[in-house]
Amino acid sequence: MGVEQSLDDVRLRLAQARAVTVLTGSGISADSGIPTFRGTDGLWNTFRAEDLATPEAFAQDPHLVWKWYNWRRELIATKHPNAAHEALVEMERRLESRAGRFHLITQNVDGLHRAAESRHVTELHGNIWRVRCTRCEGVSDNRDVPIQIPPMCIQCRAMLRPHIVWFGEALAEEDLRTSYEALESCEILLIIGTSGLVYPAASFAPVAKAAGAYVVELNLETTPSTEVVDGAFQGRAKDLVPALLGQR
Repeated sequence: MGVEQSLDDVRLRLAQARAVTVLTGSGISADSGIPTFRGTDGLWNTFRAEDLATPEAFAQDPHLVWKWYNWRRELIATKHPNAAHEALVEMERRLESRAGRFHLITQNVDGLHRAAESRHVTELHGNIWRVRCTRCEGVSDNRDVPIQIPPMCIQCRAMLRPHIVWFGEALAEEDLRTSYEALESCEILLIIGTSGLVYPAASFAPVAKAAGAYVVELNLETTPSTEVVDGAFQGRAKDLVPALLGQR
C-alpha cells in the first residue's frame, strides 16, 4: 500500500472517529522555527540544555538558569503556530461538532498549541510563559520579554522559577491522570514529531494500543515507536497533519 493510500485510510478513520488523542513533541514546533531541545542547536553559551534544566542547576546558579530561559522566551516570542498546529485546532473543532472527544497532550513548553487556540490541552512538561514561586508555590502567567532576572513573587517576594518540569522532577499527577484517561479511551492516537525517547510519553503508544486504539506516527524519521504503531509516515508535521484533514 502506498503512502498516499495509507494517508487516505487514516483520513477516513479520523472522519469517522468519536475519540482522538494526539501527542506532540519538538518536531511540530521545529516547523515554527523553534530549535529542538537536543543536538547542536540545543546549545547556549556552551551549556547543554540538559545541564540547565535541573533543580540542581537552579539551586546552584538561578541567575544563569533564568538567563537561559529569558533567551528561550525571547526566541519563542518571535514564533507563531504553523499549519500543523492550526490543523489540530480544526481536528478538535470537527470532532466536537459531532459530539466527539479530542485531547491534545504535548511535551512542548512553548505554548504554541494554546496560541493556536487548541482547547483541550495537557502540557506535560509545563509552559515557559508561566512561573511558580519557590516559597508559596503560586503559579501565574508571565509574558515579560525580557523578563526581570531573577523575577520575584508579588505575594511573598520570594524568587520565581519557570513552571517547567525539569530533569529529576515528577510530572504533575493530574496531568498524568488526564493523559492516561485520554490514551485509554481514544479510538485513534496520533503521535506527531516526538523522538519516542522520553518517558512516560515514550510508553503512550503501547498504552493506547493495549486499549484498542489505532496508533499513527508522523515524524521526520523513524523512532523506537515506529515498530509498535499501526501506521508511520515520514515528513514534516506542517505537511502531514493538514493532509490528514484533506488540506493541502
